[in-house]
Amino acid sequence: MTDVAAPRDPVLDVRGLEVSFGTGRVRRAVVQGLDLRIAAGQCVAIVGESGSGKSVTARSLLGLAGADAAVRADRLDVGGTGMLRAGEREWRRLRGVGVGLVLQDALVSLDPLRTIGREIGDALRLHRRMPAAAARARVLELLELVGMPDPAGAIDRRSGELSGGMRQRALIASAIALDPPLLIADEPTTALDVGVQARVLALLAEARDRGTGILLISHDLAVVSALADRIIVLDDGLVVEEGPTTEVITSPRHPTTRALVAAVPTEVPRGHPLTLVDRSNALVSRPVTASAPREIVLEGRALTKTFTTRGTPTLAVDDVSFSLERGRTLGLVGESGSGKTTVARLMLAIAAPDSGEVLLGGSAWSSLPERERRPLRPRIGAIYQDALGSFDPRWTVERILRDALGPAATGTEVVDLLEQVRLAPDAAARHPLTLSGGQRQRVSIARALAEAPEILVCDEPVSALDTTVQARVLDLLDELQRERGLSLLFISHDLGVVRHMSDTVAVMRHGRIVEHGDAESVFTDPQHEYTRSLIADAPRLRSLG
Repeated sequence: MTDVAAPRDPVLDVRGLEVSFGTGRVRRAVVQGLDLRIAAGQCVAIVGESGSGKSVTARSLLGLAGADAAVRADRLDVGGTGMLRAGEREWRRLRGVGVGLVLQDALVSLDPLRTIGREIGDALRLHRRMPAAAARARVLELLELVGMPDPAGAIDRRSGELSGGMRQRALIASAIALDPPLLIADEPTTALDVGVQARVLALLAEARDRGTGILLISHDLAVVSALADRIIVLDDGLVVEEGPTTEVITSPRHPTTRALVAAVPTEVPRGHPLTLVDRSNALVSRPVTASAPREIVLEGRALTKTFTTRGTPTLAVDDVSFSLERGRTLGLVGESGSGKTTVARLMLAIAAPDSGEVLLGGSAWSSLPERERRPLRPRIGAIYQDALGSFDPRWTVERILRDALGPAATGTEVVDLLEQVRLAPDAAARHPLTLSGGQRQRVSIARALAEAPEILVCDEPVSALDTTVQARVLDLLDELQRERGLSLLFISHDLGVVRHMSDTVAVMRHGRIVEHGDAESVFTDPQHEYTRSLIADAPRLRSLG
């Protein structure tokens, strides 16, 4: 991929963009002096951590910065239209026609009460005065264009009846319905399965190749490198680096860019820190060599589990067997619906298998009555994807941790737990809603460690985090494993994360384990066709020259 020469009339031309929030003298600048120019058929990416100003920039280019936002610029041409002094009426006319938007959370972006056919067709009827029959035909054409399975069936379904990947395709179809010259994609692949992510990126690449200009907003340089011609790096609202994608990725100059590049886990060996501040301590790295057999601390034997929804049975886990060794990490990887989370619930004895059994330390676990299992529960802890959803928002961090430690817990024990997960003591007085995503996940880890478990079941523990925050949480888990001898069952759809964290890997598909073995062997010489396809689809930093 090479840079596209900008034509005389770009699809986006922004000079000196300033965005601030607040009232009176108490205003906070969140974007400062941004220049941005995108040509037809060119993709420019803005990358940075949460709070860097990426999404605010995207919303400002759509006239959606918010009522309390002050947006100023020397030039603001969007989709070929000057919008510097535009009011809400002018912005409404532009959206969809001059610029399309693809957001991260399609479930929230799509109206849950309307079918996707109605959702996509409304733009056609509103802007093109298209009759209902013609609009429906165009919607079917768009759904086919974005690769929607069974477009004729999907057109009359609501967003809640579609998978995440299908919803994202519907959102892209809606964004390109009026063939706008500019498409803004704000974190369009975050938290999607690797296969779905690859297909969404391919759809965006096809739009770019047809001549659409694309502004891609992301924190993930691996995703960006697959699509973007140029990269702009934001830090606290300021552009700290920009240039051709290959140059920025292979020769990053600014510390923020270097941290973003380093945090991509795919090519970082097991045991090596992902955060640059820890890279100098190379002695902590653990060799990825075969070792003598270790004690098995958690084992699943021929597990099956069926769920019945509206009278229809679904075999979620089908004859699954594996074992977790003391002090080691077993990565469980697969797409949504493969059965990973059900396996986690079986391991934690939250759900009971239909057949088969789970052993804890070689003894009965899943088959025990709960009254006999309860004294053993401190041996196995859990960390989930949605830390905020697992906390009572009315409780302070101190109360959350005291609840986990037990009624006799002291303030000293709470502070000690916070220090173990690298949080300052003053975090104890805060509520979960006032913490960042990374801080909340650290509190979740602290809560899981409260009863000194031997085993941690980590179910998508970093999938909702920015890349650099994810890197710090993964490094923390690695450090805690070394310090405490923890055994980890690490569940994720992200192959890069699983490869970096795991000693052994099990690949799940349709409820079955299709491949199982040493992590490096599985990733460098996959034996199953499904594993090979997952690895081929996984985003990685590429030299695009």
